[in-house]
Amino acid sequence: MQERRGSCHCKQVTFIVHADDNPECENCNCSVCKKSGFLHLIVPKTQFHLLSGEDKLKEYNFGTGVARHYFCENCGIKPFYIPRSNPHGIDVNINCLDEPLSNVHIVEFDGQNWEENAHKLSHKA
Repeated sequence: MQERRGSCHCKQVTFIVHADDNPECENCNCSVCKKSGFLHLIVPKTQFHLLSGEDKLKEYNFGTGVARHYFCENCGIKPFYIPRSNPHGIDVNINCLDEPLSNVHIVEFDGQNWEENAHKLSHKA
């Protein structure tokens, strides 16, 4: 488990996440993930710490409204959110980490058919 720093594009929102060097991450094909290029690393909330920019975050909800999607009001990047599949965890976009993770195992997730596929999610968070 290593400490990783990340941010939005303009660096007004910064965070630290504790993650393995070889995590399993999901590439979801739902409309919001596909359009934003979000690659999912879900961790327990205890492994995530927002360093700056809480006042710069705006929230976006759609569909069931369970997921809490946060994006920077300045640059529009979504570095993390609270996922519907794990509302007690934090889902970090690995594309927003300052240094790339090594040996990431990307798993495809069919978010276009979320209800049918959510049971396949296996998270430790």
